[in-house]
Order: sequence, then structure tokens, then C-alpha cells
Amino acid sequence: MPNLVMEYAEPVAERVNVPGLLEDLHQCLLRCGLFEAAAVKSRSYPCRAWLVGEAGDLNSFIHVELSLLSGREPSQKRTLSRGLMAVLEQHGSGINSLTVEIRDMDRDCFMKLTH
Repeated sequence: MPNLVMEYAEPVAERVNVPGLLEDLHQCLLRCGLFEAAAVKSRSYPCRAWLVGEAGDLNSFIHVELSLLSGREPSQKRTLSRGLMAVLEQHGSGINSLTVEIRDMDRDCFMKLTH
């Protein structure tokens, strides 16, 4: 049940095909062999206001957060992180900051309801 959320500085959309990047990140998760395809969810959001450092620099960024149910091996998470970063680098070579974060969600506390 991975949830991928891509957040990016709004001006990134002028230089990067955001839907194409999101699709490639999503496909990376589908191909990794760790998840059921129907469980993979990916979405993106532009960030309209942000600050970086003391000067509040308005450098561009793309940040990917991947939330997973707890229990994955560190090596699996590193492999996922590297794969996602490779996709980011391919699409966002001119972007100032590219980051990937893998988060564990507490398996015992996660709740899901579908209809």
C-alpha cells in the first residue's frame, strides 16, 4: 500500500513534464516487485509558497515522499529510494533540489476503508 506524494515548487511545471514525471515514478513502483499493482497510489501537488534557509531563497525543488507500511527491509527501502531518485534525475536535471524520503507507517495503526 505505498503512497507516493510528489511536491514541487510551482515554477517547476514550466521546465518539467510533471504528469510524465509522476507516471514514471508510479511505473517505478509498479516494476519494483514489492507491491500489488492495485495498491500503488501516486499523486502530485504544486507548492505555491516556500522558504529555504535564512534568506528565504526561492530555489526550485521536487520532493518525493513514499509512505510504506512498516516491515520492509532497509535494503528494499534503499533500492526504492535509488530508483525513484534516478527517475527524478532523468526528468529534473535542471532543478536545484531533488529529494526522496521513504517513511514507515505503523502497520498496527494504519486504517483503510474502501467501497
